[in-house]
Amino acid sequence: MKIIYQSILNSISEDEKLLAVLIDPDKTKPEGLSEFILKINNSIATHIFVGGSTVEESATEKLVTEIKKHSTLPIVLFPGDVSQITNQADALLFLSLISGRNPDYLIGKHVASVSKLRKMHLEVLPTGYLLIENGKETAVQKVTNTKPMSLEHIQSIVDTAKAGELLGMKLIYIEAGSGAMQPIPSEIIKRVKNELGIPLIVGGGIRTKEQLLLAYDSGADLVVIGTAFENDESFFEELKKS
Repeated sequence: MKIIYQSILNSISEDEKLLAVLIDPDKTKPEGLSEFILKINNSIATHIFVGGSTVEESATEKLVTEIKKHSTLPIVLFPGDVSQITNQADALLFLSLISGRNPDYLIGKHVASVSKLRKMHLEVLPTGYLLIENGKETAVQKVTNTKPMSLEHIQSIVDTAKAGELLGMKLIYIEAGSGAMQPIPSEIIKRVKNELGIPLIVGGGIRTKEQLLLAYDSGADLVVIGTAFENDESFFEELKKS
């Protein structure tokens, strides 16, 4: 059953905006995680994403297992590599880096993952992933050996996102990258959203509630925040459930 994807569609139909907290296994240890997860549970977060560009073998599975002890929120894998796939999660963003032209990240890693996925019960969510420039080189850029799309070429970004939908992607994810200096501009979010008939995920560079609300107002259906919470857990105080 497609539980996670259907719940996203249901939320959109009811005008409910979604928030995912991204936890990087390379920066987070299972020990002492409970307090951080409690803050997530008490916030408006609707999902927990787990993943990173470079993660030690087995670290993802250990982290997901620990998270599940403390939260009932759906856990979705946001993997940088095949080694980060674990059956302990609820779903997997099956990311195709359509902003780049490295065949490994367009289809190669996906083929390599099939032998694992065949034995698992993960809900697989085909996702077109676009990396947008933000003012500095990101880990994704280094690992994938691809260039981000220019902020000046908005139509190209829009067309690439739409191409992902026409290829059959169920989600489009536009991302400024971990630790981005600035969020995706609202004009880009608006224009991409206006072209799509599928959910739009936006991430990278969001550090304030005002930036979060602007992303929603511009058309983001689901916003992903990671670094801001890693650097300042007090941010959760601004996003407590009402």
